[in-house]
Amino acid sequence: MVKPRRFLAVLTVRNEAAFLLDWLAHHRAVGFTDFLVFSNDCQDGTDLMLDRLQDLGWLTHVRNDGPYDKGGIQFTALKMADRMKQVKKADWILPLDIDEYVNIHTGDHTLPALLDALPDATAITLTWRLFGNADTVRYEDRPVTETFTRCAPAVMYWPWRAAMFKTLFRNDGTYAKLGVHRPRNPDRSKLDQARWFDGQGRELGDQFKLKRLFNNYGRPNYELVQLNHYALGAMESYLLKADRGRAVHSDHMLDVDYWVERNFNTATDTSIHRMADRSAPLKAELIADPALADLHAKAVQWRKDRFRALMEEEPYRALFARLMMTPPSRPLSATSARTLAGFANVGRMKPGG
Repeated sequence: MVKPRRFLAVLTVRNEAAFLLDWLAHHRAVGFTDFLVFSNDCQDGTDLMLDRLQDLGWLTHVRNDGPYDKGGIQFTALKMADRMKQVKKADWILPLDIDEYVNIHTGDHTLPALLDALPDATAITLTWRLFGNADTVRYEDRPVTETFTRCAPAVMYWPWRAAMFKTLFRNDGTYAKLGVHRPRNPDRSKLDQARWFDGQGRELGDQFKLKRLFNNYGRPNYELVQLNHYALGAMESYLLKADRGRAVHSDHMLDVDYWVERNFNTATDTSIHRMADRSAPLKAELIADPALADLHAKAVQWRKDRFRALMEEEPYRALFARLMMTPPSRPLSATSARTLAGFANVGRMKPGG
């Protein structure tokens, strides 16, 4: 009898309880068998929700209360994960953020189907597809996958971060440590046998085995799989994200520059909705638990109350005004992107290079 494969998602969260049940239901439907979740400094009950989910057998929750190493909160969590049995037992591992949703286009749209399409893979890069704000001002208690369907086109020439990825990798000893975007500490004796593929199904070069953080852009990257990246959300939610700080550098307040580099709305992609029939029963199972339902409702109210409190402070009130006045971002043509790359002296990252 073939042993079932264990797929582990590793997540770090702070004040994200309002989105957590949707995210878990979707990724369980996609095929993740295990979740290892780190929380820190929560005021909205995220940590309490994770405790309850752990009691129900859905995940493993670790409070990441510090002290933190120089790499920051998320790096500290991943270093802790490296030593844990959940990581050691996993066959495949993918570190994710709460605003990232795996969207598989092949077979039955699950992780086993993706591996059937790429059976020789050591690692698969899941390239971001940036989902914009689409002029959504108010936060509502709805799944982000339903609320936000406007996104960047399938082929982007700039910014280069539109081609950034997270890495689903085989836990076979080729890499010893987790990383935010890619596994770290390779065993050099195994690298020649390692095979990396992108979401289009193309085999990638040796540079990806060591340090590359983004796929080649200016060409399609999503035929087999993409990573839907809902980095902005509603304008009200973006203020809370700015208040929380960046996932890696939590002391850096987000501003309009982060918004502009991600607010693309020229295409529409609803392909992830095909998972709703599988994820909806799982979400219903979770929300049927009285404790989880109560924690979810309190988290939703916390977000609304926190937004109102932030609007009493000038930096956030000014940021909200700038968001309201900033038009959606316009994808650049290949010619414009090459010109920009030349001015920035980053010709080595030329489109399609």
